[in-house]
Amino acid sequence: MARKRKKLPLLENIEILAAGAKGKCIARNSDERVILVSNVVPGDIANIQITKKKRAYLEGSPTEIIKYSDKRTEPKCEHFGVCGGCKWQHMDYKYQLEYKENEVLNNLKRIGKVEIEETLPILPCKEIFFYRNKMEFSFSDSRWLTQEEICEKEANYDRNAIGFHIPGKFDKILDLKNCYLQEEPSNSIRLEVRDFASKHGMQFYNARNQAGFLRTLMIRTSTTGDVMVLVQFFHEDVTNRELLLNHLAEKFPSISALLYVINSKGNDTIYDQDVIVFKGKDHIMEQMEDLTFKINAKSFYQTNSKQAYELYQVARNFADLQGDELVYDLYTGTGTIAQFVAKKAKKVVGIESVPEAIQAAKENAIRNKIDNTSFFVGDMKDIFNEAFIKQNGTPDIVITDPPRDGMHKNVVAQLLQLAPEKIVYISCNSATQARDLELMKEQYRVMKSQAVDMFPHTHHIENVVLLVRK
Repeated sequence: MARKRKKLPLLENIEILAAGAKGKCIARNSDERVILVSNVVPGDIANIQITKKKRAYLEGSPTEIIKYSDKRTEPKCEHFGVCGGCKWQHMDYKYQLEYKENEVLNNLKRIGKVEIEETLPILPCKEIFFYRNKMEFSFSDSRWLTQEEICEKEANYDRNAIGFHIPGKFDKILDLKNCYLQEEPSNSIRLEVRDFASKHGMQFYNARNQAGFLRTLMIRTSTTGDVMVLVQFFHEDVTNRELLLNHLAEKFPSISALLYVINSKGNDTIYDQDVIVFKGKDHIMEQMEDLTFKINAKSFYQTNSKQAYELYQVARNFADLQGDELVYDLYTGTGTIAQFVAKKAKKVVGIESVPEAIQAAKENAIRNKIDNTSFFVGDMKDIFNEAFIKQNGTPDIVITDPPRDGMHKNVVAQLLQLAPEKIVYISCNSATQARDLELMKEQYRVMKSQAVDMFPHTHHIENVVLLVRK
């Protein structure tokens, strides 16, 4: 006989105390046990239905807000609360910044156990809507239905959708009416694709059955006015593919790169797929100061172009280059930071594990007439060794911008052995940044730290730290 699950409690009149990690908020019950609560704002008083019981904490969601916090604001998006993005859109932006900055400082002090000699104020994003330059939407023939729609059993709803995955539902897509993350023509293109494809009976993808025709839609924009559209099809259908793509080209002449992929494998990543140009170029161009960067469908580029410029300025200012330094740029990607600082350095050496990114970095350097950069391909923990240092020289300054997992312990060990005068550490995860700082605190002082907000209405935050050798 199956064991009956114990019913989890409903806690009444719980005050939400602070914002926590990953967009959830923190409360405590009468036993002072931590509760992680979604869809609330610090200062709310709510009835909380506990949904998970862990040894160290509880998880829950509100059934009723008894008193609304003065930190709240009206969400702009009609999809707020259902869509998995912009989870903090109901929190006033000034409080978003406050909680992000607190999280960074808490991580550096609690995890890294470091003293920060100067903490500069968090750098806000000037544009808190329409700031993304890249969006990826999924097609589905199993649109997410509201509770009201489910209850209307006799209704015959259009189940086609193009939008975002419902959190925790790999096969259910929210059909977006309007999205405030990417500027036009993004919304218009997405809605036109949906309407035209539905009108002509094109099959939207079914992730559970792995069947259908239309799989994903990617739109990239740039500050130069370029627009890239890539449609991913699950299988080839020349007639319908050309019908849709010709319609887009005619309807939106601003599209400068119209591309497609035929992908019948189990996942929808395009990095191992052939990207085919239907019309226009195979890339768009981005500009930063007097530099231009070529971005193709597979290129990594910071998702918020304007705020990336602010982030890189912070890093360059922290480095305070005098013109005679050898700089190493670890995890260089397409060489954006390396080229951004090159004119103030004697030489910059960039290292990155993705061959296509390094090829793009070399091409961009030639395009920008930069002749004091060198770029190398390899896994950082393997290539960044004594032989590499002997060949390329001992750096005066190291700039490092690792992925969310932070730097590999071997990379940290090599940095400590090299002992450059300065290290500028850019991070999209202050927890792993703090972990790495603790490993270096015997040899380095944390001189400066500044958080930079790249993604308003989310919990994500970048942080830049300047380390100086003791």
